[in-house]
Amino acid sequence: MAAPPILADSVARVRRFNRFYTRRIGVVTDRMLGSPFSLTEARVLYELAHRTNPTAGEIGATLDLDAGYLSRMLKDFARRGLVTRTRSARDGRAHHLTLTGAGRCAFAPLDRGSQRAVAEMLRPLPETGRRHLLAAMTTIERLLGDEAAPAPITVRRHRPGDIGWIIGTHAQVYAEEYGWDASFEALMVEIMMPFLRQHDPAREACWIAELGGEAVGCIALVRQSARVAKLRVFLVTRAARGRGVGKALIGECLRFARAAGYREVVLWTQKGLDAARHLYEAAGFKLVREEPHQSWGKDHIGQYWEMEL
Repeated sequence: MAAPPILADSVARVRRFNRFYTRRIGVVTDRMLGSPFSLTEARVLYELAHRTNPTAGEIGATLDLDAGYLSRMLKDFARRGLVTRTRSARDGRAHHLTLTGAGRCAFAPLDRGSQRAVAEMLRPLPETGRRHLLAAMTTIERLLGDEAAPAPITVRRHRPGDIGWIIGTHAQVYAEEYGWDASFEALMVEIMMPFLRQHDPAREACWIAELGGEAVGCIALVRQSARVAKLRVFLVTRAARGRGVGKALIGECLRFARAAGYREVVLWTQKGLDAARHLYEAAGFKLVREEPHQSWGKDHIGQYWEMEL
């Protein structure tokens, strides 16, 4: 099937956005942030500052720069004492590049200025606005970049609004995938309401996993006793499974449990939730007992798991 034609309006909107954003971040002028360096030179300096002895070929491939243009730039950097070149022991045709002390001093104000400029751009935005902006940027990067590269997984503490997402997403996922009724949503409210009202941040926490700025999973740890913590509300949405999200959430939860001084973590789940069970086993949990019960419109076998820290 042939690809749909690109509408002139779509092209115009992309070009308008490009003009807006380049103007907004101050790269329309020849010099970067009032420095003696062009934008391209600043990008090369950034790569040199954040890599260990790269070759010119590696930098050129990363930035998609013409080899001749990059070679002339690097020779100018070397002439100005900003870069040293060392012939590669593996490939005599290649040279490893290193910023000199003078080069790092030249790059430092560029780096600080760029950080200040971005911080000033974000500062007037409310927290929700910042999240939407970053999510939109991630989406643009993913759609226009290397499609084979997966969006990064981030795990963060919960923020206002996340508890509602946890309750609603649990209710929706378990209704759609297992046919559990609305009483399960009521249980989620009962679990999360005390946490929301009175949890101790030193010994209890809740995390949200994001892929590309979108919430795709959650987990919480609550106090059961002075030495025992309980793992709760563990969930990964269907679209994000198989991406390492569950492993990342459980790992963050257990690191917190150890740092908080707990000696044991327990959890209660249901037989048949096999994906979660495999993750519990891989993390070191042991199944200690099973009990049948009827809940949420279904017959279940509840499972109790424990883990010594």
